[in-house]
Amino acid sequence: MSDFDFKGKGILVTRAAHQAIGLAQRIRESQGRAIGFPALEILPSQHPDQARNLLRQPWDVIIFVSPNAVTHAMQLLSDHRLVATLGAVGQATAAALRQCGYSIDLIPADRYDSEGLLKLAPLQRMAAKRVLIVRGEGGRTLLGESLQARGAEVGYAEVYRRIKPSVDPTPLLAQWQEQVDLVTVTSVEVMHNLKTMLGEQGWPMLRHTPLLVISERMHLEAKKEGFETILLATGADDDAILAAIQDWIGCPT
Repeated sequence: MSDFDFKGKGILVTRAAHQAIGLAQRIRESQGRAIGFPALEILPSQHPDQARNLLRQPWDVIIFVSPNAVTHAMQLLSDHRLVATLGAVGQATAAALRQCGYSIDLIPADRYDSEGLLKLAPLQRMAAKRVLIVRGEGGRTLLGESLQARGAEVGYAEVYRRIKPSVDPTPLLAQWQEQVDLVTVTSVEVMHNLKTMLGEQGWPMLRHTPLLVISERMHLEAKKEGFETILLATGADDDAILAAIQDWIGCPT
């Protein structure tokens, strides 16, 4: 039995479909209604050989920015094992690495994003260190640029790509006011995609619906976009999201 009680609330789950299954199941186990509407699709990189070659080179530090980075990197590595100091931006990424048999050397202590990772003591003095950042195509530049400024040689293994799904939002919008009580988003890109996908017709309803985000950076971006009620989870993993939903409902666990 779940420790949470979501009292029949309708919760929009916008993760990529393959990553939403676990969260949706736990919402249902917690007496909530999981409404799936993927606002992101993950596809393999269009240049896998380039990423594969980078992953097989010697590095001092390898940093994974998301569970998707772990999944797609491992598919490229096949039976090759990484030998380096391994870093993960958040708990979900760390869990994905552990499932592949790796231990995690670097993970933020508080905020689970690039800013949190950059606070860690081992990443302060990076002269002559070779760092590989494993990410999707066109990811954020803050982490790499900051490490370069500290003296590191930085490479990027772009192992997947993100696209905005092409979906007709009409059925969702028709039931929004009766069915959707809370919206969850786990990246700025997902938030922007969702707003675009729902269009001008959907924006007034989306703006008025409580929005759950998973980082301070996302919180600031949501405020800039005009969302009225913004909730902040402590991380992107299911436990953190479920706990934030429970806090919003206001029921003791």
